[in-house]
Amino acid sequence: ESQLVESGGRSVQAGESLRLSCAPSIYAYSGHCMAWFRQGSGKEREWVAWINSGGFTDVVDSAKGRFTISRENGRNILYLDMNSAKPEDTAMYYCAAGRETWCTTDSADYIAWGRGTQVTVSS
Repeated sequence: ESQLVESGGRSVQAGESLRLSCAPSIYAYSGHCMAWFRQGSGKEREWVAWINSGGFTDVVDSAKGRFTISRENGRNILYLDMNSAKPEDTAMYYCAAGRETWCTTDSADYIAWGRGTQVTVSS
């Protein structure tokens, strides 16, 4: 069973917005770095955004100004708000929890993963 569960992926038109959610299924990763990764068809998995234990965030250059990562601490829910979606955002999106309180963009530093939620942006 996956330790994290993503939801919210769907098919949208370019320019529209959507919100992805991620919830722990076994453990509560309180104080851990949490992040979103994505993998398009035929492409390598890439880092998208992270939020560390202090609430600081970073987003991949291609999505800066459009994507926002946030955490609802009371429910340990992770969100990715995708604004002005583009066709190149089409991918399977995965949430992940890191082993430490600080964050990296290396998938090897994450110890729990969801099974993914598909986002398709058409134009």
